[in-house]
Amino acid sequence: MLFEEKQMNAVKRCDGISRRDFLRVGGLTALGLGLGDFFHLQRAFASTNTPTAKAKSCILIWLDGGPSHLETFDPKPDAPQEVRGPLRTTPTNLTGVRISECLEQTADIMDKIAIIRSMTSPLGEHSLGTQYLMTGYKPTPALEYPTFGATVAYIKSQNSKNASGDVLTALPPNIAVPNFTGQVSGSGYLPSATRPFSVAGNSNKGDFNDRSGGFKVRDLDFYQGIDMDRLSRRKQFVNALNEFSSAKDAGVPTVSDPELERAYNLITSPEAKGAFNFSDEPQDVLNRYGPGGVNGIGQSCLLARRLVERGVPFVTVNHTGWDTHNDIFQLKERYPTDRNAHLPSLDRALSALIQDLSERRILDETLVVVMGEFGRTPRINSQGGRDHWPNVFSVMLAGGGVQGGQIVGSSDALGEFPKERPVTPSDLAATIYTLLGINPSLELHTSDGRPVRVAPDGANIVSELIA
Repeated sequence: MLFEEKQMNAVKRCDGISRRDFLRVGGLTALGLGLGDFFHLQRAFASTNTPTAKAKSCILIWLDGGPSHLETFDPKPDAPQEVRGPLRTTPTNLTGVRISECLEQTADIMDKIAIIRSMTSPLGEHSLGTQYLMTGYKPTPALEYPTFGATVAYIKSQNSKNASGDVLTALPPNIAVPNFTGQVSGSGYLPSATRPFSVAGNSNKGDFNDRSGGFKVRDLDFYQGIDMDRLSRRKQFVNALNEFSSAKDAGVPTVSDPELERAYNLITSPEAKGAFNFSDEPQDVLNRYGPGGVNGIGQSCLLARRLVERGVPFVTVNHTGWDTHNDIFQLKERYPTDRNAHLPSLDRALSALIQDLSERRILDETLVVVMGEFGRTPRINSQGGRDHWPNVFSVMLAGGGVQGGQIVGSSDALGEFPKERPVTPSDLAATIYTLLGINPSLELHTSDGRPVRVAPDGANIVSELIA
């Protein structure tokens, strides 16, 4: 496995340790410190260079399938018909900036938003593109990298325990609503406990006038025949096995069950379960976000807000259906008077989320990112849709220390290639980590102790985005 070098002259062995580091470890051994202590000190040193963060949490709105930049944040109203497509544009509250006609409410809060119009990647296949955008690393068979959520969960969970080592919140640190994309595992080389916890439920079958409750979360209530006593006994049994294993041989890995631990913490915490119940939300708030259900994204974004309010550091809202090879006009409406197609739903949910966070005075500490794995072809195809196009696409950011009211970079007249300020997924990763107070050069370690930076060596922070 190859790793990016910190310094060209720091030649590393196959175990990932340079000769200089090996000598350092040798010196530490004389003081009674081992390799684990060395890695701990190395992480502590890196943390002293951690950037100051405004963002305490992140909501990633993932538009699964590859959203068209031309029908969302980078329209080309002056291009030929086969390029500009069937949708019109609308002005924003920034002079000279226009976005899709279907994003009218988002246009009114453009002063709070930054759009990168010059994202670029060579990977136009769903799985590969997803891995690159969600990790900052180009996929390789040698190592599976963790997604942003897993990395954030791993790092922040180290600081979310009290003096006794107990986790301060029962909610998992990395949650996907309603589920996580199937293109990546999520945790990569990090422990499986950092994998996204999928809500895997819908809110009131899409009826946002139903005041009976919120998300019907899978596994949040007891299965038939399983009560609290049985669940507690199972947890005690697992803990007993852990203690026996540790007592017998400290080198034998424990049989801890992170999924059981997360389920137990959720089920036994009324506060955690309350995050999924919308009965305390005013009706006008529910109306602003719009419905949930199969196509709606509104209630998913509302749940994301409720989760970050309760201390969850990373929430992914996964919205499927953006792979528009056919009839791209259906993003606007699928039938006359349709108000719940993908673009109008996104507009309501996104604008409501940003305004809601702002009104609650937590937008500055909540980073909101909207993106997919790539863009779409500049020209409409014979089926009235657009195909995969990674050469240039757009990403939107708001809150969490982002300088709003700006466009970063640009695409050419046809939306084919970057014209100015190309930004790679690696650059985006370094920027997201920086906004969250994580040094992009911080090294984590694989199960066999190999160091890996959280963002690739050579990734550049998009400094224009940092307020």
